[in-house]
Amino acid sequence: MREIVFDTETTGLNPQTGDRLVEIGCVELVNRVETGRVFHSYCNPERSMPPEAQAVHGLSEAFLADKPLFEDICEDLLDFLEDSPLVAHNAVFDFAFLNNELGNCGRLHIGNARMIDTLTMARTRHPGAKHSLDALCVRFGIDRSHRVKHGALLDAQLLAQIYVELTGGRQIGLMLAADESTLVAEAVMHHEPIGGRRQRAPRPHAASEAELARHQAFIAKLTDPLWTVTGASG
Repeated sequence: MREIVFDTETTGLNPQTGDRLVEIGCVELVNRVETGRVFHSYCNPERSMPPEAQAVHGLSEAFLADKPLFEDICEDLLDFLEDSPLVAHNAVFDFAFLNNELGNCGRLHIGNARMIDTLTMARTRHPGAKHSLDALCVRFGIDRSHRVKHGALLDAQLLAQIYVELTGGRQIGLMLAADESTLVAEAVMHHEPIGGRRQRAPRPHAASEAELARHQAFIAKLTDPLWTVTGASG
């Protein structure tokens, strides 16, 4: 199963009042495992950067001035996303900005049916606890020492690890679906490789003549062994 974990950085909190997306980072997961494929881009928002927003992510107007517009990266982004479920922390916020940018480009919005919100998952699993990205990294023992400021790709990579923990932990890959277990059983029966690994030949396990002789000598020393008693009731 393919899923995309993503995060955005913006000029503010509300796209309906003119705030824009300035960075997006995406991480590809297949069966809850990072594949190494990512998508990352900064975007020129064509507007000023409020000081309070810059304090969060460190992206200045000067830095973003020569970056592509969202419309310039739109096709590459959609090609990367495909039709996969999209995982985000406080996903309503990220979806609002992403869909606002898509709408500005004349593209269809991404439906909420594709939304997976790790904030909702964390609140359900750990009610009353702190649910920020930093707090969840601490809870699950995920190294965030390199996170000085918010960054879309870095935060998406951290969130990918959090999402794995929220959906079963690092050992989730040890669980086999019913169809997978059937395939494994059939492979064992036919001595075929599983997952590309060659199976070892069965080890000899029959007793040798010397072992059988020692066993008979041991049995001969027993006095009235149970299996020789006649008339015993079950």
